[in-house]
Amino acid sequence: MNELILTVEDDIAILKVLQRSLTFEGYQVDTAEDGETALSRMQVHHPDLVILDLMLPGMDGIEVCRRIRVSDKVPILMLTARESVKDRVTGLDAGADDYLVKPFELDELLARVRALLRRSIPEKAAELSFSDLILNPSSRQAIRNQRVINLSAKEYDLLELFLRHPRQVLTREVIFDRVWGYDFGGESNVLDVYVRYLRKKLEMPGETKLIHTVRGVGYVLREPD
Repeated sequence: MNELILTVEDDIAILKVLQRSLTFEGYQVDTAEDGETALSRMQVHHPDLVILDLMLPGMDGIEVCRRIRVSDKVPILMLTARESVKDRVTGLDAGADDYLVKPFELDELLARVRALLRRSIPEKAAELSFSDLILNPSSRQAIRNQRVINLSAKEYDLLELFLRHPRQVLTREVIFDRVWGYDFGGESNVLDVYVRYLRKKLEMPGETKLIHTVRGVGYVLREPD
């Protein structure tokens, strides 16, 4: 299941840009234009991350952040037009995990979102599963048909990415960015090598194929045809 990001911003133009960009990156996006609505959304949808504007009508971002922190450890990225150290400290003291000053580059915001989500994964030990495959984040092992599969660090990261985005075609660029942190370039075959490693471990004789190649694009985790 894709990560859900709650974006709280009263500037409609900025809100739409963030919603469009995050959706394009493969995230689910919920939105709110004020603090009260944001807190209501939190109760219903339980997001994996909150992007929170500091200057909101009525209840400001600092108060929203404090109220979230009473009962929830969800990562919070705070946005603000204020550049002073005092304002940044106030936001962090209220419980924000990171702080980004407007105007910002979308690439930087997306990088911070990825970093915050990665940081929160150890606290979320829920198993990931697809078909007859299970991935345990605590042991970092996969299980298929009661067979325990030991994974290298990169094999685990790659399989986790597939399991968090089932049936979604992931481009080579997206996989390189999410698993290795940068683009290896079109000539590198490191991704193909690791997919081959995973398939060898996951797909024993008689077991269905789960990781499929989408020629010229990337890979997808889905049921066999």
